[in-house]
Amino acid sequence: MQLPIYQADAFTSELFKGNPAAYVPLTRWLDDALLQKIAAENNLAETAYTVPAGNGFELRWFTPGEEVRLCGHATLVTAHLLWTELGFTDDEIHFFTRSGELIVRRDGELLALDFPAQNIQPVALGMEYTAALGAEPLSAMEVAGSNDQLLVELASAEIVASLEPDMRGVANLPCKGIICTAPGDGFDCDFVSRFFAPAIGIDEDPVTGSAHTYMTPFWADKLDKTVFKAKQISPRGGELDCELLGDRVIMRGKAVTYLRGQITL
Repeated sequence: MQLPIYQADAFTSELFKGNPAAYVPLTRWLDDALLQKIAAENNLAETAYTVPAGNGFELRWFTPGEEVRLCGHATLVTAHLLWTELGFTDDEIHFFTRSGELIVRRDGELLALDFPAQNIQPVALGMEYTAALGAEPLSAMEVAGSNDQLLVELASAEIVASLEPDMRGVANLPCKGIICTAPGDGFDCDFVSRFFAPAIGIDEDPVTGSAHTYMTPFWADKLDKTVFKAKQISPRGGELDCELLGDRVIMRGKAVTYLRGQITL
């Protein structure tokens, strides 16, 4: 069996920046164990798979360690490649996922992801979080109904930029991923962030679209505005334009194709 495979960098206009993701278009779903093995072999933060369905595509995302419920950058990569490599011509693409229907639209030179805003609620943290991150949180939030994702507010963008977490310590915390954020003072943006998820095989994710579905409401409440310029200040770095529209978050960005290839099974 041979399968096409593509790779592109998301939330950037420059190759080797932003967040790389692989995309494997399928005509039917393969065994989950095989999908996981391909993702582990790719060893990227995410590998996306689609199967045509109705007026759009079923879409799933796998890290090297497990399937996830929501991924922004791999959705952006998938839409970019459907338009640039696979002949899709409509101006919007509908994806059917474990997190509901997601829509990606062409918006001038940008691609706009239309995702549900995720509700967050305050949570108390023990000293083990400070020890693992190497910085003391000002506040912390968790995604309502799930302890998978944790939002940690730090005092400044400089502290976020200088983080050197104890990855083993972070992996042992009772959550799958931690996004650290602060106001973007000095970084020419509204807020900055970095995301650590060693428990699912991602020490640091370069740009995390899904985390902006709860960071955007968080900063909308703190800054009393709904339109933001966000930067994820990982070593690769990435930029997003974010907008809160009711119960939806619009994330706009670009993508750059890196690889076209074939998987032989």
